[in-house]
Amino acid sequence: MAVAVEDIITRAQIILQDTTGTRWPTAELLNWLNDSYKEIVQARPDLYPVTTPTFTCVAGTRQVAPTGALRMIDVVRNGGGTKRAVRLIDRRILDDQLPSWHSQSGSTEIQHWMFDPRTPREFLVYPPAASGASLEIVYSAVPAPHDTATGNIAIIDSYGNVMLDYILYRAYTKDAEYTANAARAQAHYGAMQNAISSGAASDAAGRPGAQPGLQPTPGQTTVR
Repeated sequence: MAVAVEDIITRAQIILQDTTGTRWPTAELLNWLNDSYKEIVQARPDLYPVTTPTFTCVAGTRQVAPTGALRMIDVVRNGGGTKRAVRLIDRRILDDQLPSWHSQSGSTEIQHWMFDPRTPREFLVYPPAASGASLEIVYSAVPAPHDTATGNIAIIDSYGNVMLDYILYRAYTKDAEYTANAARAQAHYGAMQNAISSGAASDAAGRPGAQPGLQPTPGQTTVR
């Protein structure tokens, strides 16, 4: 069952004992709900993936994700022609085997992609992309803000309570000059962080193919 934005706002007002929106207007709570998306997706980029079936490459090896992307998640396949799958590899493999790979002739069929977490919105492709090359890519983004308290939240339902904790953290921070409210604010922020961490661990353990206690064995790709 989808979680309605209005339900989260109403629950926050009940906990704050401000159902009329006198101290914390509905518009203010809604702004904090929108802010919670940024906090959550920054920690869990996988919670709001966006798929672009026909990302147009620029010529060369370095590509930049579309405006609004937080970080790359995957390059699935070529967008045209044979729709050949694209495999993630370690850039060092190419650097070792083909030191001049950046200067090779361009191609409209990409075989490999590379990612560096230090430049999360960028990725490299091999062979270098030629004009007309396109890819199906997946990246993380922040959901569009809600203008009104209608509709449902944009991320999975189980994170509704996390969003509520963030709203309460911001609301009590507004009155942090009162010692009790400062403590409540920190308690709700801590609850939010713990829930995000627990959710990440649960998702990792429950992913398809996961086996408790086993770690994946790293493999090596040979570039051809």
